[in-house]
Amino acid sequence: MWMQAYNPFGNEYVSALVAFLPILFFLVGLTAFKMKGILAAGLTLVISFAVAVFVFQMPALKALSAIVLGFGNGLWPIGYIVLMAVWLYKLAVKSGKFDVIRGSIASISQDHRLQLLLIGFSFNAFLEGAAGFGVPIAISAALLTQIGFKPLKAAGLCLIANAASGAFGAIGIPVITGAQLGGISSLELSRTLAFLLPPVSFVIPFLLVFILNGFKGIKETLPALLVLSGTYTIIQTATMIFIGPELANIGAALISMGVLALFLRKWQPKHIYREQGAEVQEQDQRYTIGQVAKAWSPFYILTLVIALWSAPFFKQLFAADGPLTGWIAYVKMPFLHQEVVTIAPIAVTNTPIDAILKLDFVSATGTAILAAVILTSLFSRNINWNCAGRGLQEAAKELWIPVLTICFIMAFANLSNYAGLSAAIGLALAKTGSLFPLFSPILGWIGVFITGSVVSNNALFGTLQVVTGSQIGTSSALLLSANTAGGVMAKLISPQSIAIATAAVKETGNESALFNMTIKYSLLLAGFVCILTFILSLFL
Repeated sequence: MWMQAYNPFGNEYVSALVAFLPILFFLVGLTAFKMKGILAAGLTLVISFAVAVFVFQMPALKALSAIVLGFGNGLWPIGYIVLMAVWLYKLAVKSGKFDVIRGSIASISQDHRLQLLLIGFSFNAFLEGAAGFGVPIAISAALLTQIGFKPLKAAGLCLIANAASGAFGAIGIPVITGAQLGGISSLELSRTLAFLLPPVSFVIPFLLVFILNGFKGIKETLPALLVLSGTYTIIQTATMIFIGPELANIGAALISMGVLALFLRKWQPKHIYREQGAEVQEQDQRYTIGQVAKAWSPFYILTLVIALWSAPFFKQLFAADGPLTGWIAYVKMPFLHQEVVTIAPIAVTNTPIDAILKLDFVSATGTAILAAVILTSLFSRNINWNCAGRGLQEAAKELWIPVLTICFIMAFANLSNYAGLSAAIGLALAKTGSLFPLFSPILGWIGVFITGSVVSNNALFGTLQVVTGSQIGTSSALLLSANTAGGVMAKLISPQSIAIATAAVKETGNESALFNMTIKYSLLLAGFVCILTFILSLFL
């Protein structure tokens, strides 16, 4: 058994600064040195290993086991999900469905700003709510490149758009997880988030158009922006307050997309904006409703299958007492499983940490996407199994470097968590006392930057937020909400998201350029959440 040590220097701020060094190196590597993502991630892992073993005194075998577990989580489920999502997209292209999709979008509007709102914002949010785990970035960014957006710009815009929906990914799992760890109901946490997230959701479409076409673009598309932002924010907020987190993305995304499409039948901007080098798409053919429905069928199928996989009865099949529980393999990591102990104040009592690689071959989200791939192939006349196989080969060839990058990142994240590096950073921030609500979202921001996941971030720092709230007399639900909201703003720059986005638009190796494109918006939105949280802490 090894007890985590959060303050090896006897000074919490110095210990936190040393624990922050791997993250600082990654940030500087991508920005100042413009390293490729895989190189920056690999070197960050080496530095974090040195800090964990030689400074925080984690036994080397336990550190290596944490790294292996991180690689396993990078391959399964994350790498599996991304591979299946890109394969599904490639089949939509190979089957010719995408030509119809492109034509159906152009029939709504030729304006790139409005197409960005439909695909990059609403459809992105819909996929986030249905699947999460990189699927919305991979598919939405690829779709935007097909209609004339520059690849890196498409990826960056989709990452920024995700700030409006990232808290409710995969049927609200981040909020549900945070609520369970915080000892509150998911509805209570969802309602507290309604104080923080709706302003961000409302402003994101305006920000997207501003990035694309400046204040001129906002002025020319203002009616559409008000319709989309207003509809999305009202529906999302009402869902958060009255229903809960599960449908906060899906309902808001579908209704806002439909309302905007109907509005654009009656209104179009006087000036049609297209990205430089992108020609206006000629409407050589008018598509029937049936043709459009068939073209979008891969994504309808994906939604239905994800909904089935997310249904309580399906999950119960694979629960501990379910009839198919034996179909899940649990690999307990040697030297690590329940051999690392969290201590106060990170845990209320000394608590051994589980270290298990879960291989849920059937119930995994990736398998749901695989089912959508198979059904799409069966129902597409011009897709045979040879063609589908070539699509998989192409996807694997394009994704092996990004997936390896993700594995390095997940290895670093796991090592940081098991070695106590993340906890050391969090404890230093918690020392700010009555000012902690101002820094609470930063803790979430760091958590998602490290782990790439709002779910993992809430698992990492959720208890610390709740305990700190009770110590300083601030609403624990508010701090847990701040941890979630601040974490969402880091999805714009999390190494995992960056790797997925560059892979989706075939720009692997240009991670630093994409990172530089999104970091200022991530910091700006995180700063807004910090200020809003501090103001709310004075009243809640």
